[in-house]
Amino acid sequence: MPEVLLLNGPNLGILGSREPEIYGTDTLADIERAVGEEVAGRGWRVVARQHDCEGEMIRTIQDSYETVGAIVNPGALMIAGWSLRDALANYPRPWLEVHLSNVWARESFRHDSVLAPLAAGVIVGLGALGYRLAARALVATVP
Repeated sequence: MPEVLLLNGPNLGILGSREPEIYGTDTLADIERAVGEEVAGRGWRVVARQHDCEGEMIRTIQDSYETVGAIVNPGALMIAGWSLRDALANYPRPWLEVHLSNVWARESFRHDSVLAPLAAGVIVGLGALGYRLAARALVATVP
């Protein structure tokens, strides 16, 4: 069965309790289920991984070249995750960058992503719905 990589970075494993006024109350398990629902009609399944370490995220990407595409929330690694950027540059499938909060409405250090120029698209500020929209985008664009 074809797989979609759902990769979440540092601090996202505590969604639901982490600053709910910014990140919402959905847990990572809720998000994983929602993405699974979106891609199931295409006959795909979700492979979900969350790492608090950039190196582990890189290894996951390198081990996932056979997936049909990816949804990546790098968390704060969007700012200076240069090794993560290099790994995503080599990922052979389309991938989308997702952020729960509107990074441009927050602190200025969050306004630039070193990853976004490589992504097929970027979705920010829509909370957990952003993951569903990213999944729909992959379903609609992956042959």
